[in-house]
Amino acid sequence: MTDTHAATVASRHRELPLAALLLLAAIALNLRPFLTSVGPVLDLLRADTRLSLRAAAAMTALPFVLMGLLAFGGAALARQIGERCTVALALLLLASGCATRAWASGSAGLIASAAIAGAGVATIQAVMPGVAKRLFPQRIGLAMGVYSAALVGGGALGAIASPWLAQHGGWRLGLAAWSVPALIGMVLWLQQTAATGPATTHGAGEASLRRFATQRRAWLLVLYFGLTNSGYSTLVAWLPSFYREQGMAAQPAANMLAWMAVLQATSALLLPLLSRQHGDRRPTLWLAQACQATGFAGLAWQPQLAPWCWAGLAGVGLGGFFSLSLIVVLEHLADARQAGSLAAFVQGGGFLLAAAGPWLMGWLREDGGSFATGWCWHLGIVLAMALLTGRLSPAGYQRSMRRP
Repeated sequence: MTDTHAATVASRHRELPLAALLLLAAIALNLRPFLTSVGPVLDLLRADTRLSLRAAAAMTALPFVLMGLLAFGGAALARQIGERCTVALALLLLASGCATRAWASGSAGLIASAAIAGAGVATIQAVMPGVAKRLFPQRIGLAMGVYSAALVGGGALGAIASPWLAQHGGWRLGLAAWSVPALIGMVLWLQQTAATGPATTHGAGEASLRRFATQRRAWLLVLYFGLTNSGYSTLVAWLPSFYREQGMAAQPAANMLAWMAVLQATSALLLPLLSRQHGDRRPTLWLAQACQATGFAGLAWQPQLAPWCWAGLAGVGLGGFFSLSLIVVLEHLADARQAGSLAAFVQGGGFLLAAAGPWLMGWLREDGGSFATGWCWHLGIVLAMALLTGRLSPAGYQRSMRRP
């Protein structure tokens, strides 16, 4: 994208900030239902298809792998054909992946559907943080808060609506119905961006990604983002099944995942606004990590004592952390294109790490282990990442990005 075009687009959306925010939200709402809709209907799905626990874990883990691998490819595609076409094609891919679940008959088809949808989501996630940084350079906290809240709010919608749809039309309807909002999002995106032109950039993005691969701070951000978000991927895959084993009925177990996602969305919006008052995101990040730690500790050692509390605290912590961590990444660089490239790099490596969570939990459970071991693992990760939070002083952002 040329500087002139970027200025034109930014000017246009400054005149219509609400429209731009709503567009970000409409896109983000589609990025998690294809994941969160699986857990609440997993028992029905496995009974019908004889899907193994490890294959079930792959339906959640594989999209996270693709979110990592294709984060770099998504940014490259946007440089070649423009943001408008890239996001539209990605939404079409997401809709196609969801739709194929209407007739997928075995593990191969279901895993393939997850891969197709995951590829679409990966491409969108590589592009949208940079779009938000460019359109709202002075209000990135608000923009990313809205984006993140809508993203995890879509996860809540998937968890709530999927079992209801399954009751009325079977698990296939509960999973395939999410192709419809993806298509609606594609139409809205094409309509709202029609006047902005194709928007392409060349050269700078590739150079930035190569530079980030040699920087310690970029890799620290990858670890920070990815290891923490492995807790989210594990909870999405296994929280309903965990509480089914604890004796909870199917619908309340599904509702618990929805409850967690609702609090994620609330936290993803409010914690960035809270941190905006003093600029340093670390106190709010520590608050989010304290909530995560309490939630995982409760799941590990006293799951029956206050299950809704543990799930809610984990949701508050993970939702706030997701939006705050992306804001921290974007604030490391003033240039919107370079910041977007850094966000793509961090998400690329980070989602590869996050993909390990569901697989690890599925492997532990199928080989005779317990869910508690996995929850303790995530508790340890949160405590380790809380130590890393201390290194994320805003005063050192630019200096850290100049170091090799």
